[in-house]
Amino acid sequence: MKQPTRREFIGTAALLASATAASAALPLTPMQKNYPVVHHVFFWMKNPDSKADRDQLVAGVKTLSKIKAIKALHVGVVADTEKRDVVDHSWGVSELMFFEDLAAQASYQDDPIHLEFIKNCSHLWEKVIVYDIAEA
Repeated sequence: MKQPTRREFIGTAALLASATAASAALPLTPMQKNYPVVHHVFFWMKNPDSKADRDQLVAGVKTLSKIKAIKALHVGVVADTEKRDVVDHSWGVSELMFFEDLAAQASYQDDPIHLEFIKNCSHLWEKVIVYDIAEA
């Protein structure tokens, strides 16, 4: 293996230093800075062909935005993206929530609005999968 010349070594070191400084200067998004706990839920519908059921579940999920512990809420449905082995199009509705900390996420679980949502909407889904994520 050829040893780099002094000029090559200094050039490489300068390039690495500038790349490191540039990446460190990238600002954190508001979600990363303020809300490091993410709660992502996927719902599989009992009647996947029923737009009325899907719309009812979407409306129900949106009621959760009234819970004070939730700092941001995104409700979505399956996007009509290309079919690939790594893309799961089998679910129907998704909720993505952001929390300040794990205690806030835990308090959400027992919030009366959340419990009411489950009571009013659980008949619409056949399966739920939750991914809880903490900032690394």
